[in-house]
Amino acid sequence: MTGLAILQSRCQLGIQAIEVCVETHLSNGLPKFLIVGLPEAAIKESKDRVRSAITNSQFSFPSRRITVNLAPADLPKEGARFDLPIALGILTASGQLTSDFLSEYEFIGELALSGDLRPVKGVLPMAIAAKKSGRKLILPKDNADEANLIEGLELYPAENLLQVVAHFISEEKLIRHETKSLSQLTEYFSGELLDFADVQGQPHAKRALEIAAAGGHSVLMFGPPGTGKTMLASRLPSILPDMTDEEALEVAAIASITPKGFDVGSWKKRPFRNPHHTASSVALVGGGTPPRPGEISLSHHGVLFLDELPEFKRHVLEALREPLESGTITISRAAKQVEFPARFQLIAAMNPCPCGYLGDTQAECHCSEEKISRYRQRLSGPFLDRIDLHIEVARLPKNFLIDQQKFTAEKSSEVQQRVIIAREKQLNRYKKPNAALSSKELEQLIQLTHPQREWLKNALEKLNISARSYHRLLRVSRTIADLAGSETVELAHLSEALNYRPKIEV
Repeated sequence: MTGLAILQSRCQLGIQAIEVCVETHLSNGLPKFLIVGLPEAAIKESKDRVRSAITNSQFSFPSRRITVNLAPADLPKEGARFDLPIALGILTASGQLTSDFLSEYEFIGELALSGDLRPVKGVLPMAIAAKKSGRKLILPKDNADEANLIEGLELYPAENLLQVVAHFISEEKLIRHETKSLSQLTEYFSGELLDFADVQGQPHAKRALEIAAAGGHSVLMFGPPGTGKTMLASRLPSILPDMTDEEALEVAAIASITPKGFDVGSWKKRPFRNPHHTASSVALVGGGTPPRPGEISLSHHGVLFLDELPEFKRHVLEALREPLESGTITISRAAKQVEFPARFQLIAAMNPCPCGYLGDTQAECHCSEEKISRYRQRLSGPFLDRIDLHIEVARLPKNFLIDQQKFTAEKSSEVQQRVIIAREKQLNRYKKPNAALSSKELEQLIQLTHPQREWLKNALEKLNISARSYHRLLRVSRTIADLAGSETVELAHLSEALNYRPKIEV
């Protein structure tokens, strides 16, 4: 149809890239440029960018009534990523660009007034969707390395609008970006990970973190200031199993839609997020308009470390209860509902009292019972119940650091090997770590003997353990058995798991 052009692009909805049909129609009448289809401010402003980019690229901007429709019309759209397909649509509808192959491509990119292409955020989800649709992708050159992570995608980076037009009407074709196999990306780490060998002593805490790494469990460490809680938490990623390509793509897709974007140099590096205790619930779980991922989603398949846990506002911590159970977070707004993945490992640290020295062997606590009670009541029982491992990190003896040369701490690589073996056993059973097992799967997996049932019954009655704590106890004991190479859960494994249940009274 004369005066009509249809091109394909994508809009961002969470970490999904929804297909958008950019329809451009030129009709008779007074010159006017309309964009419809629920565009937000940045898209409405694209009219001026597109007009200048077309004229500065030595093309004619048609003096006709131009209507651009972004379909589906009921889906809100934001960002400047539609500049390129809108400009190409106008050139096609006005007869300055003719090609039978436009339908084989998808287009994204922001236009400068000069016609140069500027990078946009959220390219990785769009590249994944373009690969699934079987189309080729033309995008700004600065986004090529990120989209390059998708194997099998025909990718054509361009520097400006003129190059894109020349690709379709002349012999000056865009050069296809050569995609590398994911296994060939050897630059995953932008720096060396911290090593467990740096931490002297604290064997009990190291053992708990090894269990947490093997089974994907959450951990709460409590003890006086300066005992190594933060140091231990920051080294947990070094003993976690390497991410699979699928997990790495999920992490990269989340980072891609953030303002900072995805750094290719961090490929396959597990996230470690350490938000300050003044962070709001929106910063932690996500939100805003349009909805953006929070710290829990940015730590997907990685570690979320909350230091000084009681200093966080109570309603902020309560917001973590749902994603700790489900592994996802749903953000609802009037215009849209977005779901972000949030399968993270929570590692928290706290002092036993406001001054931090309750029970310390080297300093005296000056807190009253009322202050201690009020401090601990900032954490609700249901929230603490959802944390699998509770460990005390005690102060080392005074002469330990001076004599530390006598001790040789185990390296992270050695611990990681045990963790990988235990995790592989779990994935072979149910395709997920023990921390994600349902109660039904636990019943099928763990067949308790009569003595074990009697022992557990007495423990549940004496310690007043809830049903949720009971299932978490079984998950941890199964992980301990996996680390020990045992096919069945023994009484010793149950006993060790019970030792990690909550010791902080609220």
